[in-house]
Amino acid sequence: MPPDDTRLTDRELDVMSILWQRGSGTVAEVRKALADRLAYTTVLWALQTLEEKGHVRHEKEGRAYRYLPVVRQETAGGSALNRLVEKVFHGSASMLLAQLVSERDLPPEELQRMRELLDRRLAGEEDA
Repeated sequence: MPPDDTRLTDRELDVMSILWQRGSGTVAEVRKALADRLAYTTVLWALQTLEEKGHVRHEKEGRAYRYLPVVRQETAGGSALNRLVEKVFHGSASMLLAQLVSERDLPPEELQRMRELLDRRLAGEEDA
């Protein structure tokens, strides 16, 4: 069962991002996909730590282990976003949205999607 607290360090988030993107990975595959050149043992340690926290699991594959994400990307993203809103924007989602819209060069389609999500939420639709 996935953990309720999905706090991830930057390194753990890097590793999880690769697993979410690829669906799974061995230590060697994750190491190769990382932007930083890390030692094999460093990547192994990160994966073992993630497994201890309940964020990934492994399956035996020949002589190696294949690691698979247990925590969904949306769950971890929601947890990280909630922490960001609380710590940086003092609980104000509108301040976060204002920062996002003003600091990024968002294409019109993305802005329209945001508007639609807000309109649906205002209309009381739960899955907005």
